[in-house]
Amino acid sequence: MAERDVRRRRLVLAVCCTSVFIGNLNNTVLNVALPAMQRDLHSSLSGLQWTTDAYLIVLAALLMLAGSAGDRLGRRRVFQTGLAVFTLGSLLCGLAPGLGWLTAFRVLQAIGASMLNPVAMSIITNVFTEPRDRARAIGVWGAVMGVAMAAGPLVGGVLVQTAGWRSIFWLNLPIGLAALVCAARFVPESRAAAPRRMDPIGQLLVIILMATLTYAIIEVPATGWSAPATLGCAVAAGAALIALIPYERRRPEPLVDLRVFRSAAFSGASAMAVCSFFVLGGFLFLNTLYLQNVRGLSALAAGAYLLPMAGMNILTSPISGRLTAAYGPRLPLLLAGAATTGGGLLLAAADAETRNVLLFPAYCLIGIGVGLANTPVTNAAMAGMPQEQAGVAAAVVSTCRQFGQALGVAVLGAVLAAGLHHGTYAGFVAAARPAFWLVTACGAAILVLTLLTTTRPVDRVAASPRQQAAYAAGTETGS
Repeated sequence: MAERDVRRRRLVLAVCCTSVFIGNLNNTVLNVALPAMQRDLHSSLSGLQWTTDAYLIVLAALLMLAGSAGDRLGRRRVFQTGLAVFTLGSLLCGLAPGLGWLTAFRVLQAIGASMLNPVAMSIITNVFTEPRDRARAIGVWGAVMGVAMAAGPLVGGVLVQTAGWRSIFWLNLPIGLAALVCAARFVPESRAAAPRRMDPIGQLLVIILMATLTYAIIEVPATGWSAPATLGCAVAAGAALIALIPYERRRPEPLVDLRVFRSAAFSGASAMAVCSFFVLGGFLFLNTLYLQNVRGLSALAAGAYLLPMAGMNILTSPISGRLTAAYGPRLPLLLAGAATTGGGLLLAAADAETRNVLLFPAYCLIGIGVGLANTPVTNAAMAGMPQEQAGVAAAVVSTCRQFGQALGVAVLGAVLAAGLHHGTYAGFVAAARPAFWLVTACGAAILVLTLLTTTRPVDRVAASPRQQAAYAAGTETGS
């Protein structure tokens, strides 16, 4: 291969990784800024939940649509559009005069972000055609994703401490503009030979389901289930689900191909993806509020406190890939479930928040649990799936990750809000204890699902050499 072609492919990979970095950093960097935003914008706890979940819900709902749009309209075109919209949304978030405007601009950010990860993966797959080169490129891509998510709290702490909470959005501007220019120059245009048809009705039903369910969960502590808006949203979520299932079954090319859920391994992996990211989203939301509003730490100190979790996440992600390649998904998922359960127990049963000697081990265990789960979840989802359904399966698992994170913020935040007194943070430890029991339950659910839906021996036939190389690099191809 000519040196010029190698250099160009590396530049394409760098552009894709840059977009993945800012998109995934944005998922976690916000958490450390929440207390400062609450003071500046006079927000309630539910307002902070919406600041986070507005982004996650829209991102989860549009991932599959964005991937199909890239295949049909051109991957570079959709990718550049995503970068432009995400960068514009970041600028507007940094200028938002109030909480309502900030939430609306976060939605705009998420629309752009939904065009980055799935389309970037398609671009990488199209540019790196040799299996070994593709596996290495996916390994780099996955490593950048993991580092971005893990580094978010510390980066957020530094920015909030030195330049204020608005700077976490302004950080995206130079990176997004540089990526946009480089994408126009170096990323080749490509389309799928037979792109999937659009499914606007299915897409609308998915958005209604996710948005109304999340609204009902977030608002119920303040309004109760009998409030018309809360009850109406709960009913709308149920109606959307009831309508979605038969509608998608009848379509020849549905947005959500329900046939993939006939596989016990895939259904179990999807549930484990929800559980793992439920823990990640809810845990970060609760603990950044606790460290700053209860312990009185600065944003920078709060980010530093969360370093054990971030460090364990970064350390165990590649280890998980190697374990998955060598032994299959069962072992790393059992370890992930055990670590998550142990961390939740320290927080729920031992009041680890009150003593650093227990708090830091709890943070480490949660980080290990999240880091170990990501790669084997993808492996378990793909095991036994027909090749023609692999892309759809990966998109569904990626959606489960994002929606699980949104549910974590909504559910654990609602549990906390129900236990707090008159909107203050007095009695935080007691109020948060039921939330941490839910974290423990998620860890136990991962253990049970692993035992029920993954095979005991390594199924090396289910994974191609290219897939095994990608798993060994510590990657996951569904985000």
